[in-house]
Amino acid sequence: MFDRLRFPLFVAPMAGGPTTPELVAAVVEAGGSGFLAAGYRTPADLAARIARTRELTDGPFGVNLFVPGERSTVDITGYARRLADEARRYGADPGEPRWDDDDYPAKLDLVAVQRVPLVSFTFGLPSAEEVGRLHEAGCTVVVTVTGPDEAVRAARVGADALCVQGFEAGAHRGLFTDDPADPAGGETYGLLAALRLVSSEVDIPLIAAGGLVHGADMAAVLVAGAAAVQAGTAFLRADEAGTSPAHRRALTEAGRATAVTRAFSGRPARGLVNRFLTEHSPAAPAAYPQVHHLTRPIRAAAGKAGDPEGVNLWAGQTYPVAPAGPAAEIFARLHGEARAAWARTARLLGPEG
Repeated sequence: MFDRLRFPLFVAPMAGGPTTPELVAAVVEAGGSGFLAAGYRTPADLAARIARTRELTDGPFGVNLFVPGERSTVDITGYARRLADEARRYGADPGEPRWDDDDYPAKLDLVAVQRVPLVSFTFGLPSAEEVGRLHEAGCTVVVTVTGPDEAVRAARVGADALCVQGFEAGAHRGLFTDDPADPAGGETYGLLAALRLVSSEVDIPLIAAGGLVHGADMAAVLVAGAAAVQAGTAFLRADEAGTSPAHRRALTEAGRATAVTRAFSGRPARGLVNRFLTEHSPAAPAAYPQVHHLTRPIRAAAGKAGDPEGVNLWAGQTYPVAPAGPAAEIFARLHGEARAAWARTARLLGPEG
């Protein structure tokens, strides 16, 4: 389907609020596409968002699902005690550090019944049977991978395309498994390295993701073999994005470094460095989604207070130069920049022969 887009650019499924039906629809109408984020939402809420997106556009879009992992056996009682003081700071109580499957079976049923054109998966691998069911419903299946081993496994279950995520990306790394002994979540690849390694192992379309905030970045990964690009940070400051005021303010200030942390959710994720990340990262256990549920009320209270020091400020490494404004204008700007970069590259390469 990538060749049917004016510019093969997808808005990333930024769970927790930033990706909205309005944002996805605006980019679809401009000539790209995007993924609604099913993560952390109830099936009923997801159904409403699918319906809203269809009200706003007749074009194809997707939904991203979190694949549930195995229940972590890591003891998080010490981390829970540590966050009690953090909760009191904002007049909140820590959440219940429970494991759940994010209503994965019900959401999978929903996207199949709704015949959503694109269905992507993060945090793991759908079964071959699940992929087959989606194919019967007419869905194109995309699996997020971070390296060649995951890519081979995804191809084996029948994925139609892979979203190849480099370490530059904001928010969670799309790892199939998370090693509790490794703070970074395993070996990490930059996007160009990941594209090269993955394309040497599989022969299916690749969607490049990770730190792509300028059209020249996007032209580069298309030249490197990607069939499309996926951008999240580039749209965090879009008018239609649901990015919180505290998050927007921190992005605008552009004076913070980014770092990978488990402090907010229990899984490795890249965000702007703030007090919470600095103080709690060393003690954060590899226990997702237990840590996510534990910190959720604290993050909500900090966000309500407008304090960027107590919330997860997910962003890619290149966030300081990401654009802002209406989504359609951001899309047009990125498309124009990509075409200019392509023309410049053609001049540098010179004529054939």
